[in-house]
Amino acid sequence: MTVNLLDYDLEGLAAYCERLGEKRYRATQLFRWIHQKGASQFDEMSDLAKSLREKLKTTSEIVPLIVKSQYESADGTIKWLFEVGGGDVIETVFIPEADRGTLCVSSQAGCAVGCRFCSTGHQGFSRNLTAGEIIAQLWFAEHFLRKHLKSTERVISNVVMMGMGEPLQNYAHLVQALRVMLDDHGYGLSRRRVTVSTSGVVPMMDRLGADCPVALAVSLHASNDLLRDNLVPLNKKYPIGELIAACQRYLEFAPRDFITFEYCMLDGVNDTAAHAHELVSLLTGSGRGAQWCKLNLIPFNPFPASGLVRSTQKSIAEFSKIVSESGLITTVRKTRGDDIDAACGQLAGDVKDRTEVMKRMAKQRVIPLVPVGVGQISSFLESAND
Repeated sequence: MTVNLLDYDLEGLAAYCERLGEKRYRATQLFRWIHQKGASQFDEMSDLAKSLREKLKTTSEIVPLIVKSQYESADGTIKWLFEVGGGDVIETVFIPEADRGTLCVSSQAGCAVGCRFCSTGHQGFSRNLTAGEIIAQLWFAEHFLRKHLKSTERVISNVVMMGMGEPLQNYAHLVQALRVMLDDHGYGLSRRRVTVSTSGVVPMMDRLGADCPVALAVSLHASNDLLRDNLVPLNKKYPIGELIAACQRYLEFAPRDFITFEYCMLDGVNDTAAHAHELVSLLTGSGRGAQWCKLNLIPFNPFPASGLVRSTQKSIAEFSKIVSESGLITTVRKTRGDDIDAACGQLAGDVKDRTEVMKRMAKQRVIPLVPVGVGQISSFLESAND
């Protein structure tokens, strides 16, 4: 049985090379060929001894994800639908900006958290992705984009773990993939430019701070436990008080001096002036003041099964005014991509309905070019990334 080399961080690859009877430094050469140069065939690796290349051919492989479809917008945003076996698919999105290129990466096929406002969560949970499947999204996107954009330089400067799934419920594979992203022999990304988004898996937040601290975004969405229990079921296990305390502990290790909080604006549910004042008290009442966090207000992207409605522009503006006047740095996220289910909480949300269409497209080898937007990520980048 062959192994997938995308599953290994550099230390794991060094151990693998030793098992093959090779020196550890060979792992660094191999790692660079795979991640920096995008090699998928061992014969391409010209500075490796032929004997090693022959060993690798019989014991290992570099396994890409299968691209089911690619959507590209006029502004350069690209969304890929990848097949990961067993009928499961995941989505990955590239968002170009003037000063950065950001990739939104999935960590699971489906999601088990079941937030009321998230269409992806309503599809249910299938399985965790392997470290190789997580990193394969970056591996494919980076080297595809270099060719697509005719660039010899690195295209992706930022990664946000904001695709399908709850990253911290796939902890071991997540951390292994993060180490590849951060490794100077891999993608060389700054810890400040890699963000993990979580709905609040408190014990894993503490572990991440100790094991591999990167930027953190927390899906809050409510100002009290009763409301959050209803919107984010995980809150019943890890209530708001425990979550806020975990966020403040994380600051001791975080590469940034703030935590980003996400707050989905739901009409008549969590968007009143009373909720705004309560949120201010929650985030500023710890003795740290208002400077330790940033707040993203997200207009809800409606879908029929939710039974929820987007807050009015007036309500969002009034809510934003209250929290901003408290000193909290606040951004109202732009809503983009909901027309093709690429916006917040909608990644792969309509996959079941698209299955037959995708089959026909695959047979015809069609790559559709349609407008794409990413409501989940776009303004987060404006407020939280360098």
